[in-house]
Amino acid sequence: MRRHSLGRGTEPHGRRTTRLGARLHLILRAARHSGAHFFFRRFSRFFSSSRVPSPPRRILIAHRLLLGDTMMLAPLFAALRARYGDARIDTTVAPEYLPLFDGHPYGVRAFAYDPRRHETVSALCREADRGGGYDLALIPGDNRYALLARALGARRIVALADEESRGRRWKNFFCDEFVPWPQTPMTLAEIFTLLAEPPSLAKNGASPVVSPSIYRRGDWPAPQCVPLAPPPPSAPYAVLHLGASSPLRYWDEARWRELAAWLAEDGITPVWSAGPKEGELIARVDREGRYPAYAGNLDLAQLWHLIAGASLVVCPDTGIAHLAKLVATPTVCLFGPGAPSLLGKGNFWCDIPFVGVGPDEFPCRDQNLLFKRTVSWVRRCQRTMRECPRARCMESIEVATVVAAAEKLLKAISIIK
Repeated sequence: MRRHSLGRGTEPHGRRTTRLGARLHLILRAARHSGAHFFFRRFSRFFSSSRVPSPPRRILIAHRLLLGDTMMLAPLFAALRARYGDARIDTTVAPEYLPLFDGHPYGVRAFAYDPRRHETVSALCREADRGGGYDLALIPGDNRYALLARALGARRIVALADEESRGRRWKNFFCDEFVPWPQTPMTLAEIFTLLAEPPSLAKNGASPVVSPSIYRRGDWPAPQCVPLAPPPPSAPYAVLHLGASSPLRYWDEARWRELAAWLAEDGITPVWSAGPKEGELIARVDREGRYPAYAGNLDLAQLWHLIAGASLVVCPDTGIAHLAKLVATPTVCLFGPGAPSLLGKGNFWCDIPFVGVGPDEFPCRDQNLLFKRTVSWVRRCQRTMRECPRARCMESIEVATVVAAAEKLLKAISIIK
């Protein structure tokens, strides 16, 4: 399996440091940059009060989101490219996600960031210093990454509002502007896109809102990868991804077997998939090893190509579902603890064959925290196995419902009649 590069000027296996050590390093850099930033913000109005600010030439998106959330940044990338056509746009990502950015989607360059790896922090600092910092930084998740943005020389930092962060106000210290949360339901991908249109743009006489174009297959270039071993089937196949970030998102084993049998009867080979350390899921579902399986032995670039060659993907609401949106393979997503209204395809992916199945409402899908903020209209469940030993929301998803959704998608591409 290919080893991932951690970024320019780094080694795949760098020494690890503590989060405290990395944070102290960033605090010292942020303090240095904050002096010049304070002077500029304090006195610039005397020199340019009537002038519209110049468009940013260098933009940073600072975060360390999970895979699914990282993929949902696509409409933000598209919106920034539409508004600032010539700007350089950089983003931080977890090191293992770097291969997905090989093709520089929307002209975005990705750099690894792991606060426990000293070489990723150093590489980011060197890259920022070479370019003279950033004119604009956006914080799509936890506002703690505003510290990272300031340490990298960001002169203006825009983040999502976080007024109720009692005891966490330090996260907002370096932010210059906040984008209010929508008052009505909106997908997370669309919420991220709001960062491209902060309120200050309208006040400064900027051009009207620029909406990203609807996603089309190929807008996010496929990454390069080494051949899959074993190769996927040459005949039509469906990827059945069993894994998820929590056991509360797992679907019943017997139901997976029933779905696989239905696909096989229609001439579509089921292909099992799971993440690292999830091979036991496949072993329990397919004890006889009847169908091909990739038990956590693919990197993300290889998984992209496995999905790209498939006629169908069925998976829980997890990072693979959002990766499948970018690949544009017909997908049935099983929503249990998560809500389609928040994590579905929304407007950006409206033309992608992606169907969410599961209850629209569920009694215990009643938590409204998003990135540790209270958002009144959010309905989701983030409980652990200790709090909820039985995932009744996933149990409510019947095989017949999944088969009906899969059948409709497969008929649309003439795989079955």
